[in-house]
Amino acid sequence: MRTPLLLALGWALVLLGVVLYPLPGPGLLVLAAGVHVLARADERVAARLAPWKARGLRAAARSVATWPRTLVSLAGTLALAATGLVWLLDPAVPSWWVLPAWAWLPGGTWSGVAQVASGAVGVALVVWSRVRLEAPPPGSGGAWTPLGCSRP
Repeated sequence: MRTPLLLALGWALVLLGVVLYPLPGPGLLVLAAGVHVLARADERVAARLAPWKARGLRAAARSVATWPRTLVSLAGTLALAATGLVWLLDPAVPSWWVLPAWAWLPGGTWSGVAQVASGAVGVALVVWSRVRLEAPPPGSGGAWTPLGCSRP
């Protein structure tokens, strides 16, 4: 009973992520969540996802390896949230805007909400990465591994 529900939820999230992907906001996160749910329901998906998960964890660890990198990562995610606030404030089309007026801040209020939510998730992921991922040992050539995982 659990597996069909996980498959249905996973595919629903994947489809929603594909629809949301071109819009400003969490389309890629929703898509990744759908693949994660599918991996919990199907061993074949989990096997294909494993190398991507390892690469993602290594990239996350590198992004918070030092305090300057952590601050740059936080600045990027906060900038994403700040651009969402621009969508929420909905300023008038500026005089320097050369494209048609309909091209100014497309997507409306919900795009702003999605960007602010994406910024919040980004900040949470940076904090999680900083707390949860360990630095590479000296002499390892920069090979990173998440805490609790063994090195090959």
